[in-house]
Amino acid sequence: MSLNRRARGGQGGVAQDGAPPQTCHNSPLWSATGSPRRMPGGAPYAPLNAMGGTLGGALGGPLGASVHALPGAECTVLPHAPHQPAQQHCRHPAHAAHHAAHAAHAAAHAGPNAVHPTAFSASMQDIELELQQHIQQCNCTCDHMGYGNYMDYQTTCLSELPDVAAPRCNGRLPLSHSHIHLGYPDSASSCSSKDSAPEARGGRVARFKPWCVCLLVCAVCLALIFAIAMPLTLRGAKSLATHEDRLDLVRRLLKEVPLIDGHNDLPWNMRKYVHNQMGSFNFSKLDTAEPWKTSNWSHTDLTRLRTGMVGAQFWSAYVPCGAQFLDAVQLTLEQIDVIKRLAEMHPDSLRIATTVKAIRDAHQGGQIASLIGVEGGHTLGNSLAVLRMYYGLGARYLTLTHTCDTPWADCSVGEKDLQTTDDSKKPARHKSGLSHFGKLVVKEMNRLGMMIDLSHASVRTMEDTLNVTQAPLVFSHSSARTICNSTRNVPDEILQQVANNGGIVMVNFYTYFVTCNHTADLQDVINHINHIRKVAGTDHVGIGAGYDGINKTPRGLEDVSKYPDLLATLLADPMWTEDDVKKLAGGNLLRVFSAVEEVRDKWRLAAVPPSDELIGMNYLEGKTECLWMGS
Repeated sequence: MSLNRRARGGQGGVAQDGAPPQTCHNSPLWSATGSPRRMPGGAPYAPLNAMGGTLGGALGGPLGASVHALPGAECTVLPHAPHQPAQQHCRHPAHAAHHAAHAAHAAAHAGPNAVHPTAFSASMQDIELELQQHIQQCNCTCDHMGYGNYMDYQTTCLSELPDVAAPRCNGRLPLSHSHIHLGYPDSASSCSSKDSAPEARGGRVARFKPWCVCLLVCAVCLALIFAIAMPLTLRGAKSLATHEDRLDLVRRLLKEVPLIDGHNDLPWNMRKYVHNQMGSFNFSKLDTAEPWKTSNWSHTDLTRLRTGMVGAQFWSAYVPCGAQFLDAVQLTLEQIDVIKRLAEMHPDSLRIATTVKAIRDAHQGGQIASLIGVEGGHTLGNSLAVLRMYYGLGARYLTLTHTCDTPWADCSVGEKDLQTTDDSKKPARHKSGLSHFGKLVVKEMNRLGMMIDLSHASVRTMEDTLNVTQAPLVFSHSSARTICNSTRNVPDEILQQVANNGGIVMVNFYTYFVTCNHTADLQDVINHINHIRKVAGTDHVGIGAGYDGINKTPRGLEDVSKYPDLLATLLADPMWTEDDVKKLAGGNLLRVFSAVEEVRDKWRLAAVPPSDELIGMNYLEGKTECLWMGS
């Protein structure tokens, strides 16, 4: 039989033949029933060094011949059970005195005839109890002639040990006070087994393997989860079976997050129809008043905004491109003024908001947050100072272009011609994309905390802006060019860059930008939303209908009251979760706005000064007739 160095309980170790370390062992001195094992002659086995050195005679036969001493150590071989490796106890000479003292102490308890096999058998039970008491009180780590040390008789079970049998104390079964039972480990192939010493507890004791207990607990937990979740799932599926059920869910969701629309042209209709004369303007119900009720350009009033559960609206301070180089700045100031007065006239329903916090506060207070977006870089009069004044008055985004180029940025109109023409042959003011001054505009907006809007911009302007900005940007009312090949829409390569930038594309409802035709329906708008989601991601799509600035609307999205129908229809698609709908409705815009504010705050901490650079006069060639050139 092979001789392995034994790894003591509590000390670890590696078997000499490479076997895994054994944390603790069952002593081979005892049989499975708890009685002493017998040698071939009938005498019980005893620790060899306690037998006064009569090893060969006591063991006899091949067993005695198999004892081999390790170099420099005194070794004892313990008999072993069938199919079990022999165990060898070795004591190095450096510890001989210590072990001898414990051997003498134990022998004194056992009596003067300890080396005689018959006397040993007769007094074994008494020795067991006394040895147990002695070992439990002894703090040394010696082997006590094969009976182990105090670590082997702890009563605290170490359940974290990797043992497949019942809970053990240092690898051994908890012992009774009257009997030391060191049985062999049970088979790991069974979930439960019977105690090998029934007399220890007066009967059979079932023992369960820890892995079986874990498996049982997991099975019970899964069953409980299934029992609870399945009815809820079925109930949820049933509750969203109809459009009305989904509308109810949308109404609940829009109480948690504000529905934010990126662009509404009502202020320009107020100028066009009533010349900004607020006394004759009844915003509560315009669909019954002329000329609003018969106009294809009118889709907004307070009643319909409430029905549509709009939580925040960007009102457009728009002026036509024809005012460029003329009175565009004055007209823009007047449009900002009318937006503010509209909110002041309806304080219970509208509140001017200039921050993310203000939007959330208005929504929680049951008001519609009213934000100002200036549409078209031509409104700046080519002045960074005017840009700063707009921000101070409450404007929180600027659309870099409208349907006309500015001296510093190109719009989408005529984009194909610009892309196929040699830049070197164009006048300086028609260079594609952003000029040097245009890049200064973008940086100044970053510094102010003003969102950059790329709707209406050319692809080259989009690319240049994405390369310059350090904050996320928006397309306040644009759709997907892959679905409708209009230069007003966003191509896929730009959608991917918007995702990298952290920005958002807010889908427009104008039928000519939805289907490139005069008719469209709600599902056509969803196609754009899903495409942008697919290319850029759920975090980068929003809603920017463009109501009151369009005269053709999709069927099912006729006015501002229809937003819930759009969201409820999306919820019929399993791809859209409640969280996804909340992001689309307003969560994504709030995230972008927050990031823009964060860039602003960092630049303030860095004390980045405003730019006072002027646009080069070569960019204004032939456009200075209405400008005072004295300074």
